[in-house]
Amino acid sequence: MSETHKPFRELVKPNGNFEFIEKRKTWAMVSLIVVLGCIAMLFVNKSTRGDYLNWTIDFKGGTELILAFENQDGTPHPVDAAMIRGALNDAGKSGFAVSNFAWKTEGPDGRAIEASGMLVRTPEFGAVKKEEGRAIAADFVSTFADPGILKASWSGDRMFVRAAGAIDWEAARDFFHKHNKTLREWSPENIEEFSVPSEGTEEYNLQFSVAGLDAQYQELIAKALGDDVVVKIQNVYGVGARAGEKLRNDGIKSLFYVMALIMLYLAFRFDVRYAPGAVVALLHDAILVIGVFAVTWQEVSLTTVAALLTVIGYSVNDSVVIFDRIRENVVRLKDKKFGRVINISLNETMARTLLTSITLFVVTLMMNLLGTGLVRNFAFAMNIGVVVGVYSSVFIASPVALAIHNRWFSGPPPKKK
Repeated sequence: MSETHKPFRELVKPNGNFEFIEKRKTWAMVSLIVVLGCIAMLFVNKSTRGDYLNWTIDFKGGTELILAFENQDGTPHPVDAAMIRGALNDAGKSGFAVSNFAWKTEGPDGRAIEASGMLVRTPEFGAVKKEEGRAIAADFVSTFADPGILKASWSGDRMFVRAAGAIDWEAARDFFHKHNKTLREWSPENIEEFSVPSEGTEEYNLQFSVAGLDAQYQELIAKALGDDVVVKIQNVYGVGARAGEKLRNDGIKSLFYVMALIMLYLAFRFDVRYAPGAVVALLHDAILVIGVFAVTWQEVSLTTVAALLTVIGYSVNDSVVIFDRIRENVVRLKDKKFGRVINISLNETMARTLLTSITLFVVTLMMNLLGTGLVRNFAFAMNIGVVVGVYSSVFIASPVALAIHNRWFSGPPPKKK
């Protein structure tokens, strides 16, 4: 008794004859319009929202606070984001953002439970602003003329002092209280270190740390909510404006370095005609992903840059598979024009391209729908990147390779008889 084997179900029939190359001008026009639209959206955001993209504190500097709220008996206290916004507005704060936040913590029985609170982002980096710090430092030098202050300067929420003699902590506490600052106590190690001069210079190197931005926000929110609610700081993350700007510039540089290395690799892996097409496709992918973030005003963080680099790697991998098939068919189909060879190669690799892309898209889609925070940010960029990566590998990279071939590699035109 013979067995009947059912054929595999195929998403795309092999050896199709879809005309990718003949419609390359149409695809190029569509891509150009979309790319220009994405670039235009950046300038629209700049004029209407104040910045090109919704940079997180990773890139523009600031502080991120995670707050938890409890009743006096330790049970969670529900707090509305609007309530926190109102408290910060009443305190004169501006430029901040408040959103609900959830995290995993350990319950009384040792098992992981989900806790919730508020995520507060503020453009402030320290409780002491530059102008205020300069004024306090100048007054400090004047107040402590005896024993003599050689230098006083601020960094964040700390004032670093070089003095000719020792300074009593309690006297410094009273001085900072006059400026509405709460001075943190010195530890026993600090007391021992600050009570003796440095060897060689005989100068005293002192540090005075005031209650930071976290304590400031904790105090004003607790005051607004009342004595029945306990406000706890779960986490504090801060990035200086200069460091954020450097991270942003380094992220942009990394994209161009990656593209340059990919172009060099493809030039050696295949030949020169393929490399520009892949780089144009990568630029196309990067602009479209950034454009979607601009349109949706999604946050752009270091995680987004990581996702963008992943998209570039995925896109070039897809292009390499297609280029490899084109190179094989150039040898096998010597009687056909290069454009026809590209079209046959694209049809032959289409099933593989779609199946691998759909698999990755489904995985990242689940991460996008079910994930939170940075996971969702990464998955969102990947969702967009997978779609535009498939499009660019097929409709951008290969037609550019054909254009370069026709311009410089097809040989001289036939002479007229």
